[in-house]
Amino acid sequence: MSTQAQSIWSARSGLAFVLLFGAVNLFADMTYEGARSVTGPYLGMLGASGFVVGAVTGFGEFLGYALRLVSGRWADASRLYWSITILGYIVQMVAVPLLALSGSWPAAAVLILLERIGRATRNPPRDVMLAEAGEEMGRGWAFGVNEAMDQCGALIGPLAVAGIMAWKGNFQLAFAFLALPAIVTLLLVLGARFTFPDAGRIEKEPQSAQLGRYPTSYWWYCLGAGLVGFGFADYSLIGFHLSKTHIVTNDWIPLFYAFAMGAGGLGSLIIGKLFDRLGLFVLLPVTVVVAVYAPLAFFGGFTLSLIGALLWGIGLGAHESAMQAAVAQMIPRERLGSAYGVFGAIFGVAWFIGSAALGALYDVSIGATVALAIAAQLLAVVPIAIAARRLTPF
Repeated sequence: MSTQAQSIWSARSGLAFVLLFGAVNLFADMTYEGARSVTGPYLGMLGASGFVVGAVTGFGEFLGYALRLVSGRWADASRLYWSITILGYIVQMVAVPLLALSGSWPAAAVLILLERIGRATRNPPRDVMLAEAGEEMGRGWAFGVNEAMDQCGALIGPLAVAGIMAWKGNFQLAFAFLALPAIVTLLLVLGARFTFPDAGRIEKEPQSAQLGRYPTSYWWYCLGAGLVGFGFADYSLIGFHLSKTHIVTNDWIPLFYAFAMGAGGLGSLIIGKLFDRLGLFVLLPVTVVVAVYAPLAFFGGFTLSLIGALLWGIGLGAHESAMQAAVAQMIPRERLGSAYGVFGAIFGVAWFIGSAALGALYDVSIGATVALAIAAQLLAVVPIAIAARRLTPF
């Protein structure tokens, strides 16, 4: 640990920062996850075709991960960690309520993409600051606490939107309501900036070796994460299957999603804490167990499908807690933003390609879809194990 990090963070101040940013992300997730729970039917109401809905949401997810490569490098090169983080939150939080004013599907599509661009912009520099703050308290626990609060918002937001839709059946009112948590998000992130101004001061360390490349363990880890992402079907495909097969009514599909978010939040706490004790090896059994989501979600009835959705949520929580914390164990702090960008881009592109492949296979054979999802997840165990054995923490 560097003297600079010791002079800024203690276990107490680090926890305070993590909790404050957890509150930021709780309200942020209320906003954008609430919107995402109904963007598909909203685009349809505005006249978009099924192809347009799939293309817009799929491309949005691609941008949401691929552009992290740009923002991560930007943050490391400029050292403007706070400025870039705040910019991302502003773009994201402004885009969502404006959906209430969009009168056509192209206008709504632009705002949906802007929301994903905002998230891509703020995540790498924010994760660098969380990794620094969590060094004393345990990075796995820091990311786990942050993700648990994040997922609370992801649970509350869709439930609130579902309540508004059941009450008034008005998409515009639902999006307008989301302006409230969006405003709270921006006030909290600005408050965090003024309360912890030094959080964004990540100093260069000239003594760090191999400045021109990342360690081998990092690339093995990225390969494992990419395979996990490839086999991780987007929830829209799970929801499509549940609706098409009439396993549940349409009213239950967003509830399954909300329950999955809740499971992800609880799982992130447990997995994050275990990561601090066991290191990267904790992801090996987690990856194997989460792989079971596919046969349960696509072959099961009501109860088994719900369990599959819960495992899907736990997998998402593991990615946002232990997987994020592990990157900070491999890469020196002055290059951490870029490393988060590369990691996020690889995971997101693999998830996008995998979701497209799983969706295409679904039209041919549900069994083949499940087999590909399981195979990709289980194959990920090998490179993750190699990365765990070769890990040289910073």
